[in-house]
Amino acid sequence: MTASAPETTGTAGTTGARPVRRAKTAKPATLGQAIGRALRDAMAEDAAVHVLGEDVGTLGGVFRITDGLAAEFGDDRCTDTPLAEAGILGTAVGMAMYGLRPVVEMQFDAFAYPSFEQLASHVAKMRNRTRGAMPLPITIRIPYGGGIGGVEHHSDSSEAYYMATPGLHVVTPATVEDAYGMLRAAIASDDPVVFMEPKRLYWSKSDWSPEAPAEVEPIGRAVVRRAGADATLLTYGPSLPVCLEAAEAARADGRQLEVVDLRSLVPFDDETVCASVRRTGRAVVVHESTGFAGPGAEIAARVTERCFHHLEAPVLRVAGLDIPYPPPMLERHHLPGVDRVLDAVERLQWEARS
Repeated sequence: MTASAPETTGTAGTTGARPVRRAKTAKPATLGQAIGRALRDAMAEDAAVHVLGEDVGTLGGVFRITDGLAAEFGDDRCTDTPLAEAGILGTAVGMAMYGLRPVVEMQFDAFAYPSFEQLASHVAKMRNRTRGAMPLPITIRIPYGGGIGGVEHHSDSSEAYYMATPGLHVVTPATVEDAYGMLRAAIASDDPVVFMEPKRLYWSKSDWSPEAPAEVEPIGRAVVRRAGADATLLTYGPSLPVCLEAAEAARADGRQLEVVDLRSLVPFDDETVCASVRRTGRAVVVHESTGFAGPGAEIAARVTERCFHHLEAPVLRVAGLDIPYPPPMLERHHLPGVDRVLDAVERLQWEARS
């Protein structure tokens, strides 16, 4: 399911974005193809951009996102690495220190954990450690989330770890247009960016092509994907289509749900989020990550602190269960679905009446 075009936007602090190009006569393209095209265009425009990771060269990546890059730019710029994530990211740190702009692919979300020491100790801290003298323009691409029938270590939602690490930008696109535009902005940024790719959306389509300019909000801004007056659904990445479907189902019951695509988890767009919640008086945060200490906990706290006198009910969360990722046959029970979202909306109404 492809999200509708933005209706309103916020104005929080941003990371600079390059213009996104879109064809005058657009053709259907998938989110995965948009990411691959963003990498290709960035490499063509800037010789400092290098792609590295497991199987990104000859194979084109597990999801074929980097297909064709090694053939076009050579294996010295699209480089297959050993199966050693700490070494991959450590190499990228050295490359960035010497003026390159490495783009690292972590094959699956949970495979990235061995590299976390490099990320927390060096990538996130180098600019501060050197008083701004040495930024690290590294983009770390992480396919994440469930919905593909993957087993443990292939379907984690690890965004909370990166959100809790000061010095990183953390973003996640949910539309084809954002996949291209936000990745271009991430690669152009002088700060390290963790680029979370919702792999269940790799095959979602939009009439898109990068041949002519089109507006895409920069990193740091949320977008209202659907306007409503009765409650706000705050979501991102793989849960956006779920929330849009829930909003459509709620319309049959006479409820108008506003859907906000956060897009950027760090920096966070308090302005757009709070403007929506103050309009509706109610909010539900929806994501696949766990509920306890997950991203929704921070988001709910921020909304409560800033919108307390506008809230007619507590901020609720619809999240993955607080368990390690289950086997494929059980993931439909684990992941937030339309019914769970609508149940939360019903609880909001009950809380307000009581």
